Amino acid sequence: MTSMTMKMPRDQPPPAAAAAAVSRNSRYALPKDNGTDSFLLLSKGDPMGFKPFWGSVGDQCKVTFESCDFMSYLTDVGNVCWFLEKDLEDAVRQLHRTVGNAVTDDRYIVVGTGSTQLYHAALYALTAPGGPEPVNVVSAVPYYSAYPEETNFLRSALYKWGGDAYTFDKEGAYIEVVTMPNNPDGQVRDPVVNRFDGKLIHDLAYYWPQYTPITSPADYDIMLFTFSKSMGHAGSRIGWAVVKDKEVAIKMTKYIELNSIGVSRESQHRAAKILGEVSVSISDSSQSIGTNFFLYGKKLMAERWTKLKEVISHGKVFSLPKYMEEYCQFSGEDTQPHPAFAWLKCNDADIEDLEIFLRGYKIMARGGNLFGSDPKHVRVSMVGDEETFNLFLERLSFIQDTNIGYVNGNVN
Repeated sequence: MTSMTMKMPRDQPPPAAAAAAVSRNSRYALPKDNGTDSFLLLSKGDPMGFKPFWGSVGDQCKVTFESCDFMSYLTDVGNVCWFLEKDLEDAVRQLHRTVGNAVTDDRYIVVGTGSTQLYHAALYALTAPGGPEPVNVVSAVPYYSAYPEETNFLRSALYKWGGDAYTFDKEGAYIEVVTMPNNPDGQVRDPVVNRFDGKLIHDLAYYWPQYTPITSPADYDIMLFTFSKSMGHAGSRIGWAVVKDKEVAIKMTKYIELNSIGVSRESQHRAAKILGEVSVSISDSSQSIGTNFFLYGKKLMAERWTKLKEVISHGKVFSLPKYMEEYCQFSGEDTQPHPAFAWLKCNDADIEDLEIFLRGYKIMARGGNLFGSDPKHVRVSMVGDEETFNLFLERLSFIQDTNIGYVNGNVN
């Protein structure tokens, strides 16, 4: 299995800032060279941890195409989203009904090249044709690290990044992005600003049973989902939006038409096949891919979180958020969240920047400042391949073992 590591030249030391961050406190020893010189890439949520499952299903999710298939731009000119394949629309609606995580009846489905394109389409739909000033887009800290850059990337006259929803106090129209469960910390979120002149986008990329209890079907104006986090197929670049208002769905479709003239029809059919097989496996495991994918995913995530918590419990250097058990309507039992990312906090006052500190141990995480938070936090992917995850635990254990009895400069 390919691991998410990055090779560095053997004679190259750790980055200067990282080495300095470690050497500031001599009780943290750098690990001895084990001959690999690999940086663990845990800063991205590449969902390779689910690959063993999909490798086990054989030809049951296989899709083949003739060379003359899907040559036209057009799919269904009578549909609001005219480039949405009917098979994918049916599979999306069926999966949400089966899982119970979103209302799709009397809603419009808009397909996009991943949920990133749909995010831009939603911003366009909620702000066009525009006003005298760009509409502020806000999200509560810690927010998804890509929101600020994605929002401001085109320097649009329609909208701009407005920062933390908790501190937002400007008058006028605004858009609040609610990520539920939240990326990076896995917490369940509600809107924060709650004013009459605001509009909401709900990013529900992680509202699936392997990550969080499904407490009720989500029913919001605009809900974004993605094939990459629901099924682990990031490379297909498929996302979908569930939209209440027809005019908003029309505007979102128009944005995608102008941006990319639709979405790959081949990718849509691959997604439709996989989503459909997963729905069948939930209702009758004897007739499809053998094992309920969500039960597999939940087991994988639960095991990884158990291992990480065990490592963290052996010292006082790091800590993790607390999660409450809730009743999951999908599994029919009380369960804790097992988020796709660990929001890791450093409790040592001598370590000012945890991202830089971890680089000294060849662990690449995403720093808290990118999420509007403080640099004593990092986001660590929990969905990567098994080898990378196990190496991460080994290196984290090494840090803990070299600091037994110390926290904030005190011997305990």
